[in-house]
Amino acid sequence: MRILLDYRPALRQRSGVGEYVHELATALLAEPQTDHTLTLFSASWRDRVDRGRAPRAPISDCRVPVSVLNYAWHRLQWPPVEWLTRAGADLVHSAHPIRIPTRNAAQVVTVHDLDFLAHPERTRAEIRRDYPTLAPQHIRNADAVIAVSAHTAGEIERLVGRPASRVTVAPLGRPAWPPRSQEPDDGVFLFLGTLEPRKNLGVLLDAYAQLRHHRDLTGATTPRLVLAGGHGDQAAPVVARATAPDLAPHVDLPGYVAPEDREALYRRAVAVIMPSHTEGFGLPALEAMTVGVPVIASDRGALPETLGGAGLLVDTSTPEELAAAMTQVLTSADQRRHMREAGWQRAQAFSWAHTARRTRDAWATAVQARRERHGR
Repeated sequence: MRILLDYRPALRQRSGVGEYVHELATALLAEPQTDHTLTLFSASWRDRVDRGRAPRAPISDCRVPVSVLNYAWHRLQWPPVEWLTRAGADLVHSAHPIRIPTRNAAQVVTVHDLDFLAHPERTRAEIRRDYPTLAPQHIRNADAVIAVSAHTAGEIERLVGRPASRVTVAPLGRPAWPPRSQEPDDGVFLFLGTLEPRKNLGVLLDAYAQLRHHRDLTGATTPRLVLAGGHGDQAAPVVARATAPDLAPHVDLPGYVAPEDREALYRRAVAVIMPSHTEGFGLPALEAMTVGVPVIASDRGALPETLGGAGLLVDTSTPEELAAAMTQVLTSADQRRHMREAGWQRAQAFSWAHTARRTRDAWATAVQARRERHGR
């Protein structure tokens, strides 16, 4: 079976969906010989796939402006991807909830979260313009749908109407990193992810300011706060708060962190903080647990599911509870030890090989659905 996998999210900064599609392709290609042939699809006017870092698979790399192609695909469902690749496909797999137009291939979409339906104000550009209108229909009509968590599968049923029983849950995988042997001498509180409204970073900054204030009164030192990740104009309020006079000496904004640099950053952390309004999975939480870093996270979205009791879940609607949790982890070596061991054990439940197996299950579902739809 000829599979075309949308590799465009991994073309530039490989965060979130880009990491997913890159690691998924790598895991699929590492499997023993199968009857699937995998081709990675990319399209951009300026950016080319780095063949030295991409998975070792054929690449269909089209020189088409991203905005032009997305507009044509989203609004016109044209051109069919076969017209761009000059090759046939039996199945096309989109890493986003919008189907890839095709002449007659089975269509699969992956849904990471549906926050854009409940809170479009947290999104921008094409996602704000197109996803709330188009994604529900595309998800309902896809031959198979993959969700990265049971929580997301439930949201698909609740918000879109496709039963969770018709969604394949394929959780993400842990990286191949060994657990650290000791805590850092000069650790930091770490947030890693795109600096966007959904991440609720204003509450984190307020909680950190409260933590510093209380510890300064007692003369205790407080770890620095690192907000690592790419950001655009939507992050302006967060950047302004982080660079205000009271926080600027204590908060680092290193920007996007390349995949090869993430492990070292996690190893510096006293704790990883995820105060998000919602997450469809929460990959940084899994990456932190793999290294043995305690995770303090919001009690919303898929984070409780991913952490599985190994992290500290808090109500992040206000900063007080988050500041208290940060204090608890910072001041209790026993708490950190318990979270380190529980987190590492929890991380063993996730692998990209399992993600690949569940993805193949979804592919089989899609091909069967297409045959039934066409009566053959």
